[in-house]
Amino acid sequence: MAEILSLRSPAEAHALLGAFPPVGTERVALADALDRVLAAPFAAPADTPPFARATMDGYAVRAADLAAAAPDRPARLTVRGAVPMGGALAVTLAAGDAAAITTGGVLPQGADAVVMIEETRPAGAGVVAVLAPSSPWHNVIRPGEDLTRGELLIPGGRRLRPQDLGLLASFGVLAPEVRRQPRVGLLASGDELVPPDRTPGPGQIRDVNQTVLAAQVRRAGALPEAGGIVADDPGALGAALRDLLGRCDVVLMSGGSSVGSHDFAATVIAGLGGPGVLFHGINVRPGKPTLCARIGDRAVIGMPGHPVSSMVIFDVFIRPFLARLGGETPRDPWPARRQARLAAAVRSAAGRTEYVRVRLHPPVQDELPLAEPLAGGSAAFGTVVRADGLVEVPEDAATLAAGTEVEVLLY
Repeated sequence: MAEILSLRSPAEAHALLGAFPPVGTERVALADALDRVLAAPFAAPADTPPFARATMDGYAVRAADLAAAAPDRPARLTVRGAVPMGGALAVTLAAGDAAAITTGGVLPQGADAVVMIEETRPAGAGVVAVLAPSSPWHNVIRPGEDLTRGELLIPGGRRLRPQDLGLLASFGVLAPEVRRQPRVGLLASGDELVPPDRTPGPGQIRDVNQTVLAAQVRRAGALPEAGGIVADDPGALGAALRDLLGRCDVVLMSGGSSVGSHDFAATVIAGLGGPGVLFHGINVRPGKPTLCARIGDRAVIGMPGHPVSSMVIFDVFIRPFLARLGGETPRDPWPARRQARLAAAVRSAAGRTEYVRVRLHPPVQDELPLAEPLAGGSAAFGTVVRADGLVEVPEDAATLAAGTEVEVLLY
């Protein structure tokens, strides 16, 4: 078992969390596949378009017939019909022929270009005058010009976007194979906790973490399952954890991870099965006493009881962990960032990575916005409500002076 509060670096914690195998796969209806993670790469099963088609309304022509066309000496072509939408013209164009065509229409046999209707004028019954020259494949999209058979279109591990669903629909894929959404059990530990629908008595507080974590889990693309509140009792905690592990891929337990007279979670978790506790403590602030155990292929993560610490640990460590567990290709866990200048100095303990809550203030003229550090410890939940994001203070920095340009990791 890992030594209690033998601190791991953030990189070590990420590596240990990243070693869990991804969940399995399932097929879902295309209409339900938005934001699901594609299980395997998807390559084009056919050329797109499968036929040459017009990109303009006008006339399908042979470009060679228009080499000398000009407004003062137009080329006169015989119109052999109109290409029906959703069908093909049963005529092969010969020299001097044309066919009316609309955008998306199938280019007739013999034609190799389309002239816009604005570049033509009627020239008698069944005849059109073309006022400008053309070139082969002008205003035409050729077979395979958009997508080529065998071309990789959607990599495995991508979270499917609306345009990806449209692409799958274009090839008749009605039930793509996607990764199963990780099931995440939520448990709150502490005699002082009561559910949000109860009025706290003396010394009691409403449980906030399960509400916050459930929302964070959903936003991460996983499925939360509430496990309720468990008392400060080893037997009750062990029974609750075993129950959730029986149907969840991950259990997030808030409270009980620090070292104190009632914080026995590490001992209980170590008795659930192997390999056991992987780490107990990360060299960050807030959230240092975070615990992670592996029970078979399932994870139990003990998170701090303070909601601020729990939120930070989720955003920094658990959100990217759930993405990898759900089969998603590694990507930037903070895609929304903004440069700013600190409105006040930030002091941190050297040798530890710290995440400071900040509120952004609009820039003045062309200046960067100001990032105001919000005072208050990990018990001050109002700081995350007022905050726009976090500033990471690296472990080798003891102070960031006012005016320092920083990157704000936006919520």
